[in-house]
Parts: sequence; structure tokens; C-alpha cells
Amino acid sequence: MTLPIDAVLPDVVAALATHRRAVLEAPPGAGKTTGVPLALLDAPWLADRQILLLEPRRLAARAAARRMASLRGERVGETIGFAVRGETAVGPRTRVLVVTEGVLTRRLQDDPALDGVGAVLFDEFHERSLIADTGLALVLGATSVLRDDLAVLVMSATLDGARVAALLGDAPRITSAGRAFPVTTRFAPPRPDARLEDHVARTVREALADESGSILVFLPGAGEIRRVEERLAGTLPSKVDLYPLHGSLPPAQQDAAIAPSPPGRRKVVLATNVAETSLTIDGVRVVVDSGFARVPRFSPRTGMTRLETVRVTRASADQRRGRAGRTEPGVCIRCWHAAEDAGLLPDARAEILDADLAPLVLDLAAAGFTDPAELPWLDAPPPAAWQQGRDLLQLLGALDAHGRLTAHGTAMSALGTAPRLAHMLVRARDHGPASLARAAALAALLEERDPMRGAGGPPPADVRLRLDALEREGDAALLGGLHVRGDAEEHGDRPDRVADREQRDAGGDECRLVH
Repeated sequence: MTLPIDAVLPDVVAALATHRRAVLEAPPGAGKTTGVPLALLDAPWLADRQILLLEPRRLAARAAARRMASLRGERVGETIGFAVRGETAVGPRTRVLVVTEGVLTRRLQDDPALDGVGAVLFDEFHERSLIADTGLALVLGATSVLRDDLAVLVMSATLDGARVAALLGDAPRITSAGRAFPVTTRFAPPRPDARLEDHVARTVREALADESGSILVFLPGAGEIRRVEERLAGTLPSKVDLYPLHGSLPPAQQDAAIAPSPPGRRKVVLATNVAETSLTIDGVRVVVDSGFARVPRFSPRTGMTRLETVRVTRASADQRRGRAGRTEPGVCIRCWHAAEDAGLLPDARAEILDADLAPLVLDLAAAGFTDPAELPWLDAPPPAAWQQGRDLLQLLGALDAHGRLTAHGTAMSALGTAPRLAHMLVRARDHGPASLARAAALAALLEERDPMRGAGGPPPADVRLRLDALEREGDAALLGGLHVRGDAEEHGDRPDRVADREQRDAGGDECRLVH
């Protein structure tokens, strides 16, 4: 099957062969995620070295690897492999390794030259996550001296390509067309007194009656998905299957949601923004967009990052709309007024501008950088936030007066969790197994969603109740298998970044609505 990206693949290969830097702008459905790595495999200048493809989410990483392997008639783990948190498929002949973004930071900390790697591809860079920005800065900074032969390609569907090209040293910009399938946009605003879940469920039932094909529904988080699922259960036609899709689901359930429906059946997939990019769900020709998304917000008062539910940006709405036109003409139903459409913000702010930068300071110190000005940034870390993060790490004993890692900081960095929690865990370890066990349970409770939150109303705000329940239960069931890992590199993500990303995807009822 011919894809739009095929027309520009020779240009991409040539640009990287000549300049070792390039920017690829390709709309949803062009085929860049799978087409580009496969086209680079036989490039002579790679000399059989590995290609790293960075994906923002585990689901997208697994799906991309499986799709590329199937196109080559192979199993995952042969020429094409992946490494994500909790699951790896890599073999001695793996040439394309699809990873989530955190693994690159760890790899650069241990091996700044990226020995054995010939190209690093940043996919869906428009999301501008803190860890993607960090990875690009480290690659450009650490390899400018050590590896002038390393190829770097930044890919995105909605991106300020001129700024990125300038950051890459006036790199060539290559633009691909998208698919030609038209998508009709309709607006279905809710009544003033309607709950979001009620309105979305009603819109889905109407779309099933009016349109053919499967339906992909975008909702802010797992709480809304659960409530829409409850409203739709038992009301759908017998030949329609209903699937949730969010970042905290086990891989098998995620894979079931994106798998093709059996002949004669349709599906409704209730998804967070995990389905917004780098993913094709076969059979989907209708998108129902709630118009909301989860975003992290750092509070200097509490020193913690919380989630808020906000209106989607124009770029995000367009990405969601594009899911309907991947394989045939489609329909996008937006659950807001047409007049509101023009008021959407064009793009999301880069996470580095609003985030807690203590993890970034720790990451860079582990890579040997004490000053962010030593690295090239698309958006530099704000000085006040950087200094706040550095002050915190020095208070915790992770950095010395010059900003270099101490022995305590090295131990904290190895854990890969949020700095405050890492400090607690390292100190607890010094007080014996019982203290460490309780600290690990507390870290899991603080990083993940509240296990006591359910349909019965807000639980008491007492962490001791949760710790006591964990000790009584004596197993992982209460936390749904959540735990703090130290072997983050092997599994493809730093756990603190996983918590941030997966909470953003699957965030719960504690998030407040911001219009």
C-alpha cells in the first residue's frame, strides 16, 4: 500500500546522508512513524548501526514496532524491536529500536556518545514534553563534540518547523502531504445543564445510528472513560463492541482496543490522548471529541505537579480529527459550539516552561551538566524554575555547592523517581528493610492515583489509612500492581516520567475543570 510519506522518503534519506540533521513535517496519516525508519535501514552511512525511534507513549511504541515488523514479514525482536516500561522485545539483530522517551535520557547519561547508534528519530515532537526536549538537548549537546556523524531527525504533524530547523543548525525541512481522505466536521454542543459523560454517551449512540464504521471517542481521563462506559453498557447494538483505552490499562487490554474488529462487527473505543498520535485503529471512520484533555500543572506552593482538565488546543483537535480519515472518508463530531472553535489556543505550551524542573536538574547533573546554558534548547528552562529545582536538590543533599551530583544524588538518580520521593527512599534504606518497605509503599501512593478513590464519594484525606490498608492486604492488589522501579532503563521509561505521562492519560476524578 502506497503512503503519502513514500514520496519524500528519498529526500529524508538524502538530507540525513548530507547534513545528518533534518526536520520532517507530515500530517496525521502520512505514514512517517513506520515509513522513515524502514527507509533508513539500508542507508550506507548507517553502516549497520542501530536506529532509535522515540515515541511519547508505550502503546504507540509497541504498535509502531509491531507494524514495522509485520511489513517486513518478521516477528518483533528480530530486525525491529521495542523497549518500554515492563516489556521489551529486542534481539541480537535488532536494527530499529522503538523506545519511550525516558530511555534515551538514561542511555545518554551512561553513554554520551551513543556507541552503536547511527540515527535518533524524535517522533511527534510537537507534544513538547519535558523529557523529549531534554532528550533532544542532550543529543545535540553531548554528541556535537563526540559524534558529528550521528543523524538526528525531528518529526511531527503540527510543529514550528522553522524554529526546530534553526536549532538543528539550519537543517533541511521536508514536508509530506497527508492522506487524501476527507473528514467532515460537525458540531454537537451540549445542553447547558448536561454532564460531559451524558452528552458524550448520547452523541456516540446517535453516531452509531447515523454513520457506518467504528467510533473513536476522546475523553480527558480514565474517570470519564469509566463513566461513559457505564452509560453505554447495555445500550449498544449487539454487533458493537465497547473498549476503554488509556495509559494505565495492561498492555493486553490496550492491544485488544486497537486490534481490528472481526468481520461484521464494529467497535467503540473510549480513549484518552494515547490515541491522538502515532496510532491507527483499524475500521475507525468516526471521531467523537469531548474537547478536553489533562495537562500537568506544577504548584510552587506544594512542590507537586497536579493535573487539570482544560480545553484542547487547535493542534490537538486537528490531530484527533485526523484519526477519522486514516483509511477512508470520515466524520469528526466535536462536542462544542462552532463559535467556540475559533477560540481554541493554537498550541500547547512546552512543558519545560511550566513544569517542576528539579527532575531535569537531576537528570542533567547525572549526565555531567550543571548549567542548562551548556546545551541547546528549543525553549530554555526558565531561570527561576531552574534555580528552585537546584535549591531543592541541594537541600536534599543530591547536589554539592557547584551543582554536581553527590553520592546521595547518584543513588537518587538511579531510582528514577521524583526527587523528593527518591530522597525518602534512599534515606529509608539506611534505616532497614521495614522503613524501606513503608517508604516504597508511601512513594507509590503519592505518585499514582488514589487506590481508595471510587464511585462511593471522596475518601478520607488520611495517608495512614492507605498505608495501613497496604500492610493489612499484604499484596499489590490494592495498588493495582503499581510500584517504584529502579531498573527503568531496561523497561523503557523513568518511573517518574511514566507517572507524569500516564496520569496525564488516565488522570482521575481529583482533576478540576478549567475553562
